[in-house]
Amino acid sequence: MINPLWLNTFKTLVEVGHFTQTADKLYMTQPGVSQHIKKLEQACNCDLLSRKKKSFELTEQGRIVYRYALQLAKNQEDLFESLSFDNPYAGQCNLSCSGSLSLRLYPKLLQLQQQHRELSIHLEAAPNQKILNDLLQGNTDIGIVRHSPNDSYYQSQVIGQESLHLIVPHNLADLEITPTVLNDIGLIAHPDSAHYLSLYFDLCGDKDLASINVNEIPKSGYINQLHQILLPVSKGLGFTVLPASAVEHFPERDKLHVVPPKVEVEETLYLVQKRNQKLPHRYDAVIELIKQNVNS
Repeated sequence: MINPLWLNTFKTLVEVGHFTQTADKLYMTQPGVSQHIKKLEQACNCDLLSRKKKSFELTEQGRIVYRYALQLAKNQEDLFESLSFDNPYAGQCNLSCSGSLSLRLYPKLLQLQQQHRELSIHLEAAPNQKILNDLLQGNTDIGIVRHSPNDSYYQSQVIGQESLHLIVPHNLADLEITPTVLNDIGLIAHPDSAHYLSLYFDLCGDKDLASINVNEIPKSGYINQLHQILLPVSKGLGFTVLPASAVEHFPERDKLHVVPPKVEVEETLYLVQKRNQKLPHRYDAVIELIKQNVNS
């Protein structure tokens, strides 16, 4: 690789046309300028200047190297210009959230992308811990999680609440839902089921449900695809607990029964990013959209 200092000295010399004036402009000595030109010629293995007493002319190879030096200077100028301009509606936005929130937010994010075609939305539906790990590893830039993470690694803000529903098959709509009933039909498990069940049973105001050990509930099935978790429930094969948005987007809603809780169960949602990470301005519109729609 050619030393960029030698190239800059050569470019300046060609434009100024005089060794001493070049030295003054670059705050160098005249022998220093001559040394740079000599080293550049050695690196290129050819003469770049045809010297005539106190003047010089470019050789054919010198003109080629000069054009190369001009292009490098232009590339650097373009680089600095691009770094200084942070377009608020262009570039890739990487974010992660739960599957239920992705159902709600993704259509809105696509509308934003339609308005600003230079935006590129990359949304991953992922469990809580994967979101946090991806933030630390730089695989995503913002995430929505269910609890406030360690302040040493993340910065977070509360952006809303999400209701949790206990969902059973519709044929149980007139039946009192007790621990015995739930044990009999079995749990349709999913990656967040243990967390959702524990939270729901603790906060729903039903002492009998609060006494359930979620680890001892028989499982009648497991699925990790959000849009399919409610399918076995609709077929009478089990029960589960999910955010309200998952029920709202299920196409066969009439085959489900949401058990009315004695106390509404809501989960706090946090918008999280890696601590001390400065996000590009394009995330401003994305974050504002999330805040407006997370509770809609």
